[in-house]
Formats: sequence, structure tokens, C-alpha cells
Amino acid sequence: MPAFKLIISDKETGKSSVHELKEPQALALVGLKIGNEIDASVLGIDGRIKITGGSDRAGFPMRGDILGGGKRYALLTKGVGFRSKRKGERRRKLVRGSTITEDIYQVNALLIK
Repeated sequence: MPAFKLIISDKETGKSSVHELKEPQALALVGLKIGNEIDASVLGIDGRIKITGGSDRAGFPMRGDILGGGKRYALLTKGVGFRSKRKGERRRKLVRGSTITEDIYQVNALLIK
């Protein structure tokens, strides 16, 4: 029973809107990956949206370069999920894969007109 918080950002206006998606609408997002574009009319929104990221219920971010929907430890130097304190620092951090599953809580998207 997936339920998502969909945050849609509009580049032109610089504003974002939050939409709560329950069971029938949320199933349209399950299985999509970061970078996929879908028609937003199935979600009740005009236009098209592009999936840009998200996080699960525990707050672990989704990374586009990790395949699948599960959690994995990745050796990170920069980017989503890690901010280094020193130059050249690397750490193994727990992040989610790029596929939207039922464990995802928040989905970030970009409005494309």
C-alpha cells in the first residue's frame, strides 16, 4: 500500500508544490527510475514531470547511479548523500537505489511543460 509525498518544482516560477498521493495514484510511480519522464495527468496534474530524486521513510536519499530499489553501502566522495569536510575525503554511506519502491516516502520531480 504505497503512499508518497510528491514534490513538484517549477523552474520558471521558482516555486514548488506538495501533493499527497495515495494507493491508486501512487501505483503509477512504483517502478519508475530517476530521470524518467511521465505524463502527470495520471496524477491529476497538467503537463509532464521528470523524476529527480527522493528519500525513504528513514531519510536515506535515492542516488541515480545505484541500480535497483534497495539500500546499499556506497563509497562516496561527493554528490547526493555525502558532503565532505576535507578535500579527497571518502566515506561508505547507506543510500537507496534509483528505482521507486513502496519503501520510498518522498519523491522529488521537475515540472516540464
